[in-house]
Amino acid sequence: MTVTVLAVLGRGLVDPTTPVLRADDLGLLRGDGIFESVHVRGGKPWMLDEHLARLARSAARMELPLPAREVMQDLIDQVCAKVGPQEHSLRLICTRGSEEGGDPTFLVLGSPVGAASINARDTGVRVRTATLGYAVGARTPAPWLLGGVKSLSYAINMASQRWAWSQGADDVVWVSADGYILEAPTATVVWRDGSRLLTVPSAETGILAGTTARHLLDRAAELGLAAGEELTTSAGLVAADGAWLISSIRGVAELRSIDGQPLGPSPLTADIRRLLGF
Repeated sequence: MTVTVLAVLGRGLVDPTTPVLRADDLGLLRGDGIFESVHVRGGKPWMLDEHLARLARSAARMELPLPAREVMQDLIDQVCAKVGPQEHSLRLICTRGSEEGGDPTFLVLGSPVGAASINARDTGVRVRTATLGYAVGARTPAPWLLGGVKSLSYAINMASQRWAWSQGADDVVWVSADGYILEAPTATVVWRDGSRLLTVPSAETGILAGTTARHLLDRAAELGLAAGEELTTSAGLVAADGAWLISSIRGVAELRSIDGQPLGPSPLTADIRRLLGF
């Protein structure tokens, strides 16, 4: 993926090949920061208010000061004005800044959406389940585990995906130590059970509350379905009337197999894609 546009707090637009982090930036040294990924369509960020609200929630949990909304908006506008009509990923990144203290680092990065993400919308994904090591309710009473925070500490997420690739799969779905479905490293799990469209409850499990998945469930009635949240297992997904990984950039990726067990295609996939604009 080639970076196309970069804007940095206090500097505005800069050449995307320009180094912009100090060597002692705590985002680099410790992964001490947060981010959001926003889908850009025709030069316009989709669901920006929802993503900025989640960024603010993550910042509050991390006790991390964000720039003022109008400052972030100005940087976002500068990047979006330059990305053109091709669909893009807009990353909003905030770190705690220098180890010496001072202002946080904030930057906005605009990149074309990669071919793998686009292809997954058409071909679906084969997933393997992998334990996250926590009981389903372990993160809710333990704020230091940062349940529900979109932090820069994604080493486990990326290691999980690399393991899936080594097993001949496309992605991972994490399960709790007691066997319940949680989330994917970069997506929310959604499935259909008869007349209901369901996802995993974020408050109970500490998973990241997906903005695109929430938007989908809020519009479930347009698909003739009722929306809900409940716990399920991998066997429950296999038995479902369709299951998907939903995310802001990849959009809608239908689950085609779980741990080698095939899932039949769902006619609802095309309707979900139309509803969400993917």
